[in-house]
Amino acid sequence: MERITITIEDSQLASLDEHIRKRGYTSRSEAIRDILRNAQSDETTLQDPSAFCYATLSCVYEHETRELSKRLTELQHEHHDLSVATLHVHASHNECLEVVILKGTIGQVQALADEILTQRGVRMGHLHIVPSPDLVDGHDHHHHHHGDTNTD
Repeated sequence: MERITITIEDSQLASLDEHIRKRGYTSRSEAIRDILRNAQSDETTLQDPSAFCYATLSCVYEHETRELSKRLTELQHEHHDLSVATLHVHASHNECLEVVILKGTIGQVQALADEILTQRGVRMGHLHIVPSPDLVDGHDHHHHHHGDTNTD
């Protein structure tokens, strides 16, 4: 790692220090590295739809909307290669919260999210994409569990 010196406005430094305090970073360097990683991730998301990623899609929808639950389930089944897991929560009498964990290319994940979030009865939603350079063709080729004897 290299040590650098930066010059920033007093108000920016105060904002950085407040961010550090709220998040619990132990140093300004850790916080700045994390901010830069997030910026790099955002750039990858915008520039390369063929890059592989993990993602979470969260949405709140009206559970009384005609056949919406069925349509959401069917969309996930149609894209079973992207959908890893789903958490369904009965948030209130009228609303459900669903969180879907996805894995695939950024373009595929974004397209599925758009299909889900534009369904009539979906009140709000958010797609959080985490680009993963270790994913190739949707498979993690660099991760080994303790006790793995695979040497590829």
